[in-house]
Amino acid sequence: MNSAIELRPPTVDHLGALLANQPLLAPSPWVHVNALREQAHAALGALAMPTLRDEAWRFTSLAPLHRLTFQPVQAASRLQLEDIAPFCLDDVACRLVFVDGIYAPQLSSPAPEGGVVVTNLLTAMATHAAALEAQFGRRQMLGDNVFAALNTAFMQDAAVVLVPRHVALAAPVHLLFVATQAGALSHPRCLVLAEAGSRATLVEDYVALQDAAYLVNPVTEIVLADQAQLTHVRVQRDGPQAFHIANGAVSVGRSANYQSVSVAMGAQLSRYHLSVVLGEGAECAVDGLALLAGSQLADTHSCIDHAQPHGTSRQLNKCIAEGSAHAVFNGKVIVRPGAQRTDSAQSSRNLLLSRRAQVDTQPQLEIFADDVKCTHGATIGQLDAEEVFYLQSRGLSGSAARQLLTYAFGAEILERIPVASLKHQLQQRMLAQTGSQP
Repeated sequence: MNSAIELRPPTVDHLGALLANQPLLAPSPWVHVNALREQAHAALGALAMPTLRDEAWRFTSLAPLHRLTFQPVQAASRLQLEDIAPFCLDDVACRLVFVDGIYAPQLSSPAPEGGVVVTNLLTAMATHAAALEAQFGRRQMLGDNVFAALNTAFMQDAAVVLVPRHVALAAPVHLLFVATQAGALSHPRCLVLAEAGSRATLVEDYVALQDAAYLVNPVTEIVLADQAQLTHVRVQRDGPQAFHIANGAVSVGRSANYQSVSVAMGAQLSRYHLSVVLGEGAECAVDGLALLAGSQLADTHSCIDHAQPHGTSRQLNKCIAEGSAHAVFNGKVIVRPGAQRTDSAQSSRNLLLSRRAQVDTQPQLEIFADDVKCTHGATIGQLDAEEVFYLQSRGLSGSAARQLLTYAFGAEILERIPVASLKHQLQQRMLAQTGSQP
């Protein structure tokens, strides 16, 4: 008994250390925001930073994060358009830019006509307060989620996208979050409201203009009304030393359709937890790709909740890991009592490019209805030697054959991105990374 106690590491208040550097925020002009902050601060009082002893974090150690000190951003860096040009997309309707979590109107472009709102929270409150109060902060549950509570307690602004009833956007909306300051801690927030019968494509993009460590802690809430359609492309291409810990909550209304493609390429440690709740007859496709090298760790958690009958969900998550990289996938599908005629399929496919790379994958089904069709599966493996040999027999070198097969494995996910300029950027990055392997 005594030896076991001696082996237990001393308790360190990592959350308290992080909170110690957070300033007291001035009250928001919006009472609803102040109430949300108060609730989150109360929740933080009962929470602690997760450890490997927590089931949801048993493969993801936050020890590298705890070794560093992060400071909230006091003022945004003064960027010019040419600074963010490498990340701008040619084929979008508009762009909304936040620099280190602070809205940058001089880098943003106006929303398209037709009543579409693409702006920051402080501006949107003036004209859409009722719609925002009905949804803002009501989808992302705090519970035991310390990072969601941190975001809510210290949020100062947010990206807001509102697509009116029966409006179909011809081009995507680009939300661009740029990190520029070493040691910075930011809490980006997004709220997307797609009203009944509307249709839109959203790109949520996290990038960096520096390589030092920083922590970005986003929360995104998405609400699709009945028969709305949203394609949501989420790209995490933070700096190589960054920490990116994100939460997303999506509510899909009756007969609505949510298509999600998530790509993780940056950060030394990243985690994305996505929760999707499906209404009656709703559909979703949740696809993801993690491309990892060196000592990167990427953790993807998802929960697709069939709360009503006749729902359909599809999920394909892929990981490519080389070096000593570590990929984690935990995907849960819940079928609630009464959610009959649910049709769900989930697949986790993982490619290891070195003996030191590691993947932990855990697809899960929780079914509480009897008239359903649900499948799941997972594979972990290396490149097929016969396929490599076949390509070599056709004149390719061994390295070229491995690069081609690795690219093809990941390209299946990238091909699902409906934004040509973004897809091209990501394809080029994947080619550069996979081409560097021996």
